[in-house]
Order: sequence, then structure tokens, then C-alpha cells
Amino acid sequence: MSSSGNEQTGRRAVVTGIAGAAAVASIVALAAPSESHASGGGGPSADPSKRTGGAGGGRMPVAFLPHGGGPWPFADIGMDAAEKAALTDYLVSVARLPKTAPKALLVISAHWEADVPTVMSSAAPPLLFDYYGFPPESYHLTWPAPGEPALAARVRTLLGAAGIDSASDSSRGFDHGTFVPLKLTYPDAHIPTVQLSLKTGLDPAEHLAIGRALAPLRDEGVFIVGSGMSFHNMRAFGDPRANPLAQQFDAWLAQTSTAEPSKRDAGLAKWADAPGGRLAHPREEHLLPLMVIAGAAGADQGRTAFSGEVLGKRCSGFHFG
Repeated sequence: MSSSGNEQTGRRAVVTGIAGAAAVASIVALAAPSESHASGGGGPSADPSKRTGGAGGGRMPVAFLPHGGGPWPFADIGMDAAEKAALTDYLVSVARLPKTAPKALLVISAHWEADVPTVMSSAAPPLLFDYYGFPPESYHLTWPAPGEPALAARVRTLLGAAGIDSASDSSRGFDHGTFVPLKLTYPDAHIPTVQLSLKTGLDPAEHLAIGRALAPLRDEGVFIVGSGMSFHNMRAFGDPRANPLAQQFDAWLAQTSTAEPSKRDAGLAKWADAPGGRLAHPREEHLLPLMVIAGAAGADQGRTAFSGEVLGKRCSGFHFG
């Protein structure tokens, strides 16, 4: 971590921006999807239930990735250069995780909660700039990925079949938990994308069940991505006294996420009992996307795909399948 005055000031701006993410929201409409997307060229089939996998078939992996703080890759906010490079390289590499090209993306972001799991159903979602206190260029970013109403409907069908109530939202845009990391992973924004909310109450067992219900999408060409942070404590980010417990929790989370699947799910359901759990997550919305991903992973073994510092604290990303 740099100790220069400029970088310390920038890091404070990051923490302030993340802390206020839910406080201020600004919708900016994006361009409509290209004709090839609108007509189905290069996108998912009209009937998602008939998909058989990516371009060459096969089951899609699932991934939980750390999305960093605010618009960190696209504005000078004082983030440590080594941290920024490592996280950037990882997020770029996520595009190479599926062995075949995804037909669509389903993203579970830490920055959207609803009374029931809710899917974005717009064919051309805008961006939701749900952060504040960052440089002006942070509010002129673009990521014009098309939506996919048919996939949104398929998500609701699968949830309903599992006895899980759901809803749709035709006006919400992609929040920064989606467009910031995926602007690195898929910069040309060519893959149809649907975002799914967390469920209020943030019950880990409920989110594991949501993921299990959505697992069939993996055989339909849909790449399911959970976007959060394995450490998310605003006050502790800048406090080195928190490092030992933060590292303990990260070690526990890595061991648990890569354990035999039944032990993995049982451990994640009791995450708050882990050493350093409540220090790492005073409020667990940034951890819950991992529960959905673990549920969708089914019998697939997990592996640690990213382990590095983000804003001075150890953070991890996990892949399954």
C-alpha cells in the first residue's frame, strides 16, 4: 500500500464512495442494442429453455468475483497501483473462464436487494451510477450490454418451480456491481446480460437455495456471476489493526469455498460464526452473491481464482466448474 498523501486521500474517497453507494442513484440511458443483438444474431435463442450450452455445448462454470470500490478501474481515485493491476488482470481473465462463449450472463450484484429475488427485464438496460464522491468522468461511463427478457422469464420459471417467489423490474439499470467489473471482462458489451437481486433479510440458506434453483441455466449457455467482496467493512478498510482478523476470515472462506460441496454449503450457511466473520462483514450483502454461486455450483468443487489486496485488505474470488 502507498503511504503518499495523494493516495491516502484517494483511498478515503473510495471508502466514502462505497459507503454511500446505496444513498444516491443516477440513471443514464444507454444506446439500444445493435441490430444483430436485437434480432438474435450472436445472442441467446428466443426460448432459453431450449439452450444446450455455449457455442460448442457444455456446462458453464460459475464465478464469484470481487468488484472493488466504486469506479476504480476507470478513474484516478488513488488506488494502490499494484492492487489495481492485479484486480484488473484477474477481471480481464474471467472472460477466458468459460470454455465456450456464453449465450448470456446472469449477474447477482451486492448492490441490489428486494423483498423477493427480482430480475431486470428490460431489453436495453441503462446504467445506474449508484456511487458518489468520485471524479466527473466516473459518471460518463458506458457499458451498453443488451438485456434478455426471455432469460429473465426463465429465471422466474426456475425459481417458481423451486417454490421461491420472484418479481421482475423493467426499469432498473445495471448497478456498479455489474457494469464496473464486467466492463473489464467484456469491454465490447456484446453478451446479453440480466441482473438478479439479493433477497432482503440476507439469509445465507435462502441464497444457497436460489442458486440451486438456477443451476439448470448452466446447461443452457448462461454464465452465472456473483459480484461482491469477500471483505467489506468500511471502517476497517483503512485500519491496519483489522488485518489479522481479516486474514483469518479470508483463510476460512477460501478453505470453506473449496471444500467438498456438502461441507462447503453447510459452512457458508454458518459464515457469521467464522473467525473474523462479523469484522469482515458487519452487513453481509457483499458476501451473499457467493452463496448464490455456491448453490448453483452443485457438486462442482471450488477453487480460489483470485487472492490479493483490495484497498489494503485481503480479498478472494472463487470459481466452480
